[in-house]
Amino acid sequence: MPTSLQSVLKSVLAGLVLAAAVAMPALADGLKDEIAPTGKLRVAIAISPAGGAFWSTKTEAGYAGVPVDLGREMAAQLGVPVEYVVHQNSGQITDAASKGTLEKDAWDVTWLPKDPERETMMMFGPIYEVADATYIVKSGSSVTNFATLDQPGIKVAAVNATTTMRGAVAHLKNAKVTGYQTYDEIFGLLRSGEIDAFALSRDQLNKMAQKIPGTRVLDETFKKTVTAVAVPLGRSQALAFVSKFMNEAVTNGTLRKAYDNNGLKDSSIRTE
Repeated sequence: MPTSLQSVLKSVLAGLVLAAAVAMPALADGLKDEIAPTGKLRVAIAISPAGGAFWSTKTEAGYAGVPVDLGREMAAQLGVPVEYVVHQNSGQITDAASKGTLEKDAWDVTWLPKDPERETMMMFGPIYEVADATYIVKSGSSVTNFATLDQPGIKVAAVNATTTMRGAVAHLKNAKVTGYQTYDEIFGLLRSGEIDAFALSRDQLNKMAQKIPGTRVLDETFKKTVTAVAVPLGRSQALAFVSKFMNEAVTNGTLRKAYDNNGLKDSSIRTE
């Protein structure tokens, strides 16, 4: 091969290597600009003592919960600090999905229950939890099943603007469903007997029943609630990254560890 041709080929190869080296950080930086535009990964969480795979809790050291652990690990993979954006419920997280990058309560990634209404407001990745939604009834109640619950004059509470509340409204034709901002408020109303029932996931209601003697969780299920990772609309690179992260978290034990660290050692991971 002529020396001049060899030189040309070497120059071309060197150029391709240099271009690749420049392009790879550029792609990484492009992802960071989209998924963490403020330089931090802002993780939206909802605070409640309910526990489970969605809710987080306030602790002396900060926050604890499955989304807290997953957000910390995701930020570490991106090489950016994590910042938790606290809300009272998933409805508030949903409302904040359309906020501008620098607005108060804006977030970059979250883990929350998915339904068709929310799919118009954010983009969802893989499902990591499936829960059975039902009702807990107050102490002394004569309600034993859905038929006796769905009667005029029966007061049912749900956390406001959540997928469980929308499911309860659709399910009950005669009982009145009222939304409240926090789990704690509803807990107090149920304990005092001011409401007849509370709609939530079965695992959380079983824990509640242990704290309020005489209450009973109904055997039937009115809705399957699925929980998934989500990002605001228009962030396709971010969606691809968080989807890959969650798929790997299921297979490499990251999700199992997050469950175990947050009181869910006996809970199986349900992805469908």
